[in-house]
Amino acid sequence: MTILDKYILKRYLVTFSVMLLLFIPIGIMANLAEQVGRMIDNEAPLNEIVYYYACFTVYIGSLLFPIFLFLSIIFFTSKLAGNTEIVAILSSGVSYGRFLRPYLIGATIIATIMFFMGMFLVPRASEGYNAFRYEYLKKGKADRVTSNIFNQLNENDYLYVSSFDPARQIGYNFTLEHFNGDQLEYKISAANIRWVEKDSTYRLTSYHKRTLENNQEIVETKRRLDTIFNFKIDDLTPVSYIAETKNIFELNDFIDAQRKKGASNINTYVLVKYKRWALPISAFILTVIAVAVSSVKRRGGMGINLAFGIGIAFIYIFFDKVFGTLAEQSGFPPLWAVVIPNLFFGILGVYLLKNAKR
Repeated sequence: MTILDKYILKRYLVTFSVMLLLFIPIGIMANLAEQVGRMIDNEAPLNEIVYYYACFTVYIGSLLFPIFLFLSIIFFTSKLAGNTEIVAILSSGVSYGRFLRPYLIGATIIATIMFFMGMFLVPRASEGYNAFRYEYLKKGKADRVTSNIFNQLNENDYLYVSSFDPARQIGYNFTLEHFNGDQLEYKISAANIRWVEKDSTYRLTSYHKRTLENNQEIVETKRRLDTIFNFKIDDLTPVSYIAETKNIFELNDFIDAQRKKGASNINTYVLVKYKRWALPISAFILTVIAVAVSSVKRRGGMGINLAFGIGIAFIYIFFDKVFGTLAEQSGFPPLWAVVIPNLFFGILGVYLLKNAKR
C-alpha cells in the first residue's frame, strides 16, 4: 500500500467515523427529547431505557450507514478537489482508476462491517429496540395482525381464529381442521383458545370436535379442555418485525417454515433477507457515485457537491422505499425490488465516473 493509498484511506475511514460519532448522539438526544414523556408516563425502568438506546444506536446506525458513508466521501473528497490535491495526483501520472483504488479498499472494509452487523448484530438490536417501542412508546398499539388470522401449520393442518389478544395470549373463535390428502378427518372448534404457561398447555373453552370415520360422524364436546398442540401461541400471528430480529440462518429457516404454512406476507420476510445482502453492495455503489460527483473542482465548492450528493441520497432512499412497498403489498418480486434501485444507481455511478475521468 503506497503513501497515496494510506492517505486517502485514512481520510475515508476517519471522516466516516467522525460523522457517525457526531450524528448518532444527536439522533439519540432528539429521540429522547421526543419520547421522554411517554417513558415517564409508562414507567419505563432506567436499565431498559439504557438498553433501548444501546439497541437504538446499532439499529439506526445500520440504517444510516450508507448515507453517512456517501456524505463523508463527498465531504473529504470535495476538500481534496478544492485544495487542488486531486489535480496534482492525476498530473503526476496516476490514472483515475488507480486514484479510485483506496476508495474501493475503504468500501470493502465498511461493506464487511455492514455485512456482519446486518446478518448477526442488528437482529439482536432490532429485537430490543422494537420490544421497548411497543411496550413503552406505543403502548396499546398492536405489533401484529390481530383479526381474521388464517395459518397453514403443515401439509395437513389449517388453523383459524377471528381475533387474537397477544397480551393475554388468547384467541377467539378458534378452528383447527386436519386433512388427509383432500379428505377432512376431523375439525376442532372452540369459543377461545388460551395458552396456560404454568402448565405449558392450551385451554379450549366450549370445545367441540367432529371426527369423520368410516362414513360416520363422531361428535365430542366439553365445556373446557386442556390439551397440547404442535404449534406455539405466537405462531398464530408473528410480530410485524419478526424477520428483523433473526440472524441470517434463523431467517432462512423462518422463511422456509412460513412458505410451508402458506403465509400471505412471505414477501415481507424475503425482502428483509435480500436487503441484508444488498446493503454491503450499496457501499461500493455509493462510494463510486460520491467520488465521481466530488472529485471535480466546481465554482460552488463543497456546498454544490453536498447539495447534489444529498439529492442523490434522497432519490436512492425514495427508490428503495417505493420498490420495497411494492414487494410487500402488491406481489412484486422481492429480489427485483432490491436489484432495481441498486442496478439503476450502479449504472448512474459508471456514467458519472466516465464523465469525471474526462
